Amino acid sequence: MSAAVATLAVIGGTGMDRWPSLKPERELTLDTDYGAPSAPLLLGRVQGVPVLFLARHGRAHELAPHRINYRANLKALANCGVHTVIAISAVGGIARWLAPGSLCVPSDLVDYTWGRAHSFYSGGGAQAPDRGLRHIEFTEPYAARVRRELLRAASTRDMDVTDGGVMGVTQGPRLETAAEIRRLQRDGCDMVGMTGMPEAALAAELGMEYACLALSVNWAAGLADGPIHDQIDTVLARCMARADAILAAALPALRAQDARRDGD
Repeated sequence: MSAAVATLAVIGGTGMDRWPSLKPERELTLDTDYGAPSAPLLLGRVQGVPVLFLARHGRAHELAPHRINYRANLKALANCGVHTVIAISAVGGIARWLAPGSLCVPSDLVDYTWGRAHSFYSGGGAQAPDRGLRHIEFTEPYAARVRRELLRAASTRDMDVTDGGVMGVTQGPRLETAAEIRRLQRDGCDMVGMTGMPEAALAAELGMEYACLALSVNWAAGLADGPIHDQIDTVLARCMARADAILAAALPALRAQDARRDGD
């Protein structure tokens, strides 16, 4: 796609296969050098701001975390002119301050995934779309500017959202054992999810500013009594309503900054 469609995108995770606040204008069915994205991209407006929405797990939540084509997802957004991405992720709380129902904007991550296509640079030869190997800087996987605006938006809505925290990204689709969560605790992880990598690294390879709004929908394995899915079903809708309000407050500021940078 030659012309920029939108500079902002939201990638929705579990509980956000649809975005009710988005006023859709167009549906974009795209292909990339890496295949098709998880679902058609929806172009619409939130608070008057043009934004693209992508359902990470597919429209019917049919794609397990290890089966998502992360490269196609990020490349499709880049081809539409996106350079600012907000990822919505449901996580299990490990740190005591991240109880179910809590929200945070993580500042770092630890990658435990395997077998996923972690880079666009796969050494495919002279005719490959990914020629030109680069070793990207990844000290800070989440963009400071986008993190700051998410936190500021939460503050304007009088919502308590934690600044910082380490995301442990596991393979899935099964949930973790209690012993695995104890390992993540020892490694310094505050929460556990399944989709933060390679999504964050691929965004960085494309020069995108990427940040995550993490929604704690359950205690991680071994940290609470009772079935984990009972917690998820109870908490997820409430968390998503808060995330929606934060997005509505953050997008206008991010769009204004993008416009100043791009000279619009």
